[in-house]
Amino acid sequence: MSAALAQVKLNPPPVAQEDVARARMYALIARLLYAPDEQLLRAIASADEIVAETAPLMEAWHELASAAQACDAEAVEEEYEKLFIGVGRPEVMLYGSYYLAGFMMEKPLAVLRDDLVQIGLARNESVCEPEDHLAALCDVMRYLITGDESRDAASLEQQKQFFTRNIQIWYQRFCDALLESEAANFYKHVARFIKVFFKIETESFEMS
Repeated sequence: MSAALAQVKLNPPPVAQEDVARARMYALIARLLYAPDEQLLRAIASADEIVAETAPLMEAWHELASAAQACDAEAVEEEYEKLFIGVGRPEVMLYGSYYLAGFMMEKPLAVLRDDLVQIGLARNESVCEPEDHLAALCDVMRYLITGDESRDAASLEQQKQFFTRNIQIWYQRFCDALLESEAANFYKHVARFIKVFFKIETESFEMS
């Protein structure tokens, strides 16, 4: 977070339950794409079924929860390493610049950095990954939806602009790469869940 966000707000406006649920979805996706572990898998496996207006989201969540229950945590961590880290170039890239420009650290990353400055966020220098890592983008969306003690939640229009400019334009290619990967097992279910959730977000923003 930027040092500009230092002022504490004692009484931030309440966040609607629907938006709290959205923020939790983004937080979950961020964890899955950055630091999967046994605690996370068990939490997903034991979580309640999603009550949603759309059947595809409920089905995708049920499949993800079932996969989490059936998977061994060590196997999932090894799968993550093979898919997203590997030796040399990862099999599946987690960075928007790759899907939008064909290379890392390209113009789309500069656009994102400008957007982050406008939001009031700055890169944590202790983190080595570029800011267009999908987990980081999901964490920004979570922050925009709920705000924190120093800043109110962003408007729906601000959320829409960030999502459209930095996630919507490439997430489907990322999900398709996961679904086509022979090394993906648990992460195929993650990809389906992301695809369904982001499609709902896209449609909701288009109607706003």
